Amino acid sequence: MHLVLISGLSGSGKSIALKVLEDADYYCVDNLPAQLLQPLVGQLDLQGYDKVGVVIDIRGGNSVATLPLQLDVLREQDLELQFLFLDAQDATLIKRYSETRRRHPLASDQLTLTEAIAAERGRLAGLAALGHHIDTSGVKPAALREWVRQFVKSTIASDPCRGLTLLFESFGFKNGIPLDADLVFDVRCLPNPHYDPNLRPLTGRDGAVVDFLEAEADVLRMRSDIARFVRAWLPAYVQDSRNYLTVAIGCTGGQHRSVYFAEWLAREFRECARVLVRHRELAAANPVPGSIP
Repeated sequence: MHLVLISGLSGSGKSIALKVLEDADYYCVDNLPAQLLQPLVGQLDLQGYDKVGVVIDIRGGNSVATLPLQLDVLREQDLELQFLFLDAQDATLIKRYSETRRRHPLASDQLTLTEAIAAERGRLAGLAALGHHIDTSGVKPAALREWVRQFVKSTIASDPCRGLTLLFESFGFKNGIPLDADLVFDVRCLPNPHYDPNLRPLTGRDGAVVDFLEAEADVLRMRSDIARFVRAWLPAYVQDSRNYLTVAIGCTGGQHRSVYFAEWLAREFRECARVLVRHRELAAANPVPGSIP
């Protein structure tokens, strides 16, 4: 059985993630109390279901605190388990609740929306590091759907880092450091294609920008240094029982230099780990309308 567990902050996009699984023919259950997870998995296994998606979050009350124990037990069973934790900055969550006019699960006469979000974040603090952490701040629904599809479809690669998901994420410092970053590298000191009028509308995935950057000796030295650092320490993260590691590369706007570095590093490490690549600012600029519920 392939089991995908989803948790995270209310308003971070869990319903979108579950819909991706549903469209991929997963048997999906939303708002399951954590203590019912093992009985559910056992029953669905007996019935022959081989793809299951489950959302467990604060709506299940205090039972969500038992989720780490549930994960430990499930990982000892004969199934493939992926755990996805969705997060977003407070300002983003407040904006989404304002747009959708939904009520926060912890909202009450005694708690404002801001206080409810803070309370939920505190109660879920121990879960974020247990799985693949995605910061959905500023991300359009179409981009989030694609990120979830990539996460679910990713396959385990060869040794020495078998089983670890290595994510390279580009971002712009002007919009803050991603909440899901484990390692952060700053490439703002490198020559900026933004100042070339011909390159300004392009991204780090375009050949002209790649040629511009790779003509700079400092760019080649920086990318080699970052790759050397990640390669040297990756086995230590694996030995620390890490299943997910997010390497964030930031430039000023998140359009040229950081995008180039994320793409290059993803290609460089594809042979030794399960690799994903994300571009936060490019996803945020996606013209597809709509907000994440």
